[in-house]
Amino acid sequence: MPVVIAGVLNLTPDSFSDGGRYPSVESAVASGLALVEAGAHWIDVGGESTRPRAEPVGETVEIERVVPVIERLAQALGRRARISVDTYKAGTAEAALAAGATLVNDVSGGALEPAILAIAARRRAGVVLGHLRGRPATMMANVHFDDVVTEVAVELGGRIAAARAAGCVEIWADPGIGFGKMLQDNLRLLAELPRLGNLLGVPLMVGVSRKRFIGEITGQSVHHRAFGTAGAVAVAVLHGAAAVRVHDVAEMRDVVGVVEAIASARIAEEKHYNGEPNG
Repeated sequence: MPVVIAGVLNLTPDSFSDGGRYPSVESAVASGLALVEAGAHWIDVGGESTRPRAEPVGETVEIERVVPVIERLAQALGRRARISVDTYKAGTAEAALAAGATLVNDVSGGALEPAILAIAARRRAGVVLGHLRGRPATMMANVHFDDVVTEVAVELGGRIAAARAAGCVEIWADPGIGFGKMLQDNLRLLAELPRLGNLLGVPLMVGVSRKRFIGEITGQSVHHRAFGTAGAVAVAVLHGAAAVRVHDVAEMRDVVGVVEAIASARIAEEKHYNGEPNG
């Protein structure tokens, strides 16, 4: 299956790279539609920043930010693209799904508000289960892993089991790059993504776009990390990511397309050498 490209639409004043970009519902909807035109298969709409030390917002505020935009996008897009809501709050998820979203992207994997899984199941929505220890505001305090891949697999495996027990059918897992992880943790997760995928047995969504670890490697500020992001996206796709969550959709669409073409050529060549029909 082709790799899914999820475009980021943050309706927040304080997100790390695009906070405060949309002063009105109209501007946010226009941006979402532009992301689809650029190649996004789904739009991930968020109303609360989950960067380290970000101030949490109340459920009412989050709903007021995301629901009008999701309603308008759902009407405009129809079946052209899916809409996910980026939230760990059960009430926000329910309101967003009622407004037209078909996926819930929870950075905590349903750990912070377990009712979110039952809501997704009842609405027959997909869930993206992120790996996170603690809460976004405090996730970078006392970070420690002995074996980050194994530990993330075990902890995400527990969230997958919880989602299945709640009745969820469409389940994605997100290793939580940058969420409570240091530079080497992020690099190991990307390097060993095939092992993580095999351990979990569900499709992986990987979010690396503009993140701090790219700045640590390249020395670039948040708005100059497109090339570093492209490198990380290419590795993620080559290592089996089923979806990538990105800000720069048009550019990363090309990256994904090139990697998919190379991977397809390699598979075709292997079939040829194994005596299988080619074509």
